[in-house]
Amino acid sequence: MIRVSDPDATIAFFELLGLREVRRIDNEKGRFTLIFLATPEDMNAPGERANAEVELTHNWDPEDYTGGRNFGHLAYRVDNIYETCQRLLDHGYVIHRPPRDGHMAFVKTPDGISIELLQDGTLEPAEPWASMPNTGAW
Repeated sequence: MIRVSDPDATIAFFELLGLREVRRIDNEKGRFTLIFLATPEDMNAPGERANAEVELTHNWDPEDYTGGRNFGHLAYRVDNIYETCQRLLDHGYVIHRPPRDGHMAFVKTPDGISIELLQDGTLEPAEPWASMPNTGAW
């Protein structure tokens, strides 16, 4: 579970990684919304729990999330790390740790959650990634 301040922005981010919304629960008494995301491969019937899910918690009352209160990081294996990183860059996200080795990269969600991207298999180092410096922290 990760806490999010802008559900739409966070869902759009995860959609770039191939996840889709599975189900949503609004709790008026508790003043929060739970949104569950999964990859198409992990989904079951519409509205049912997926085999593996990421839970987004949106508390309706504004709160600033800092390290530890929101989460550490998630990791996803991707088919092509260069294409995934380029898609994220094209949508305005910073690749904080570029995939210089063709294997691993880090990017952050709109709420600053680090996402580790891991190449499925091996890709040779390639430009512009091989010489791209780190940006910020992840």
